[in-house]
Amino acid sequence: MNLTLAVIKPSAPDVDFGILTPELILAVAGVVVMLVDAFTRRKAQRWVTGALSLAGLAGAAAATVWLWGDAGAVQPTAQPWGGMIALDPLRLSFTLVFVVVAALTVLVSMIWVEWEGLPAGEFHTLLLFATVGMMLMAAGNDLVMIFLGLEILSIATYVMAGFRRSDVRSNESSLKYFILGSFSSAFLLFGIALVYGATAKAIPGGVMAGTTNLSVIAERINDSLYPPLLFAGAAMLLIGFGFKVALAPFHVWTPDVYEGAPTPVTAFMAAGPKAAGFAAFMRVFLFAFPLVAAAATAKSATGAQLHSAWLDALWLLAILTMSVGNVVALVQTNVKRMLAYSSIAHAGYALTGFVAAGAAVDTTRRDGAVAAVVFYLLVYAVMNLGAFAVVTLIARSGDRRTDVEDYRGIGFQSPALSLTLSLFLLSLLGVPLTAGFMGKVVVFSAALSEGYLWLVIIGVLNTAISVYYYLRLVVVMFFRERTTEWHSPRIPASLAVALVLTVGGVLYLGLFPDGVINAFRAAQWSVISSLR
Repeated sequence: MNLTLAVIKPSAPDVDFGILTPELILAVAGVVVMLVDAFTRRKAQRWVTGALSLAGLAGAAAATVWLWGDAGAVQPTAQPWGGMIALDPLRLSFTLVFVVVAALTVLVSMIWVEWEGLPAGEFHTLLLFATVGMMLMAAGNDLVMIFLGLEILSIATYVMAGFRRSDVRSNESSLKYFILGSFSSAFLLFGIALVYGATAKAIPGGVMAGTTNLSVIAERINDSLYPPLLFAGAAMLLIGFGFKVALAPFHVWTPDVYEGAPTPVTAFMAAGPKAAGFAAFMRVFLFAFPLVAAAATAKSATGAQLHSAWLDALWLLAILTMSVGNVVALVQTNVKRMLAYSSIAHAGYALTGFVAAGAAVDTTRRDGAVAAVVFYLLVYAVMNLGAFAVVTLIARSGDRRTDVEDYRGIGFQSPALSLTLSLFLLSLLGVPLTAGFMGKVVVFSAALSEGYLWLVIIGVLNTAISVYYYLRLVVVMFFRERTTEWHSPRIPASLAVALVLTVGGVLYLGLFPDGVINAFRAAQWSVISSLR
């Protein structure tokens, strides 16, 4: 028996470190923070490592803005890093969201690590590396790169969830997060393998080879030799991303992990990894499994059938996620657990905009829908981190005061703190003149423009349901008499800065959202135009 071995000559990728400047700056900052921490007196660690972390994040933000000017000029033929890294405004707009989330988390955590007696340098290093992972997820134009970014993020957040080593709840949270996170990663890997096999094509040498590059996947969909394999792979990817962004019914890990994790870590996980999950989710399904043109190809084509299937799955998941999150939040008595279910509901609202982007038949409307999702996730990050900053301050060390009853009657004893938390809750609800209202307006408007009136109606009804549990906490603070002693907490400088920034963000994005929305919309237009 004769065996013929085909040798595939590897090609050297076009190595361009310039397009990875934000990620490289943060990676170097993480290493520097870790080294400096080892030579810094313990009392000064939180200030030194916090300042270095913020400096690294500022540098990454500046590099992102610098790259933004080049993104629109990138030619579709350019293939830096073998086509694995995208340089487009979709990536860069999400990168700015990640920087905002990480910077606010640093400010909230600087006093928390002192209260808990935990090593500040280790925490800030993990936070920076997690942010690098999020950036790579948004930058990935290849399923392998997206998975690499996801694992960098996941490993860091597993450790952060159990960072309070002496706390059984924190350890339990970390273990649950690790087990279920690994479970979802397995779905993603299985999906990547199936998509690779389904996109197999003969190459020189007589070898059948698939691809994990998103652009090439989109080109090969209609010529797939194994359509069932492609559909199964897409389903596995959808389930994997569903776990990562906490869509129902893949949300079961969220309440327990959010409740048990340290509050600043919960704040970070609810905003950052969720946005990163949506960034990768949208890039894969909009660009690798696109509208393939349900408008430009025959409805019987594999691409059109796949597009129709995942779009139907998404709107069903959006309804289920909004409804489960809001209904179950009604009966929660722990504030962190309530905000966890609120986070699930907000994932459903963001998914509404994703559905609109998937259904859009022209680039202008798809541009608006993608921009709406990015804006909504930015808004959610600001108001959610603000709310958790107040919860951190009230809970102090050990998360001792996180039940709703712990907030009874504090409205007139700590008026500034109570009013600040009330503003964040009203924004999460979507009251006019707040950022949350404008976020819902833009995603619901995008869905309406694609004919999803019933989906918007369900979203509005779910918003009405959420009135109860958001306002219940406001009522408890201002209209219930306190029966136990209360000492109004002093607001540390770093937390005060975080609260000022988040309050300002909620008001600015609620009153003057046009500038940010238009910037994101123009950015997405550049992305889509370059892909045509």
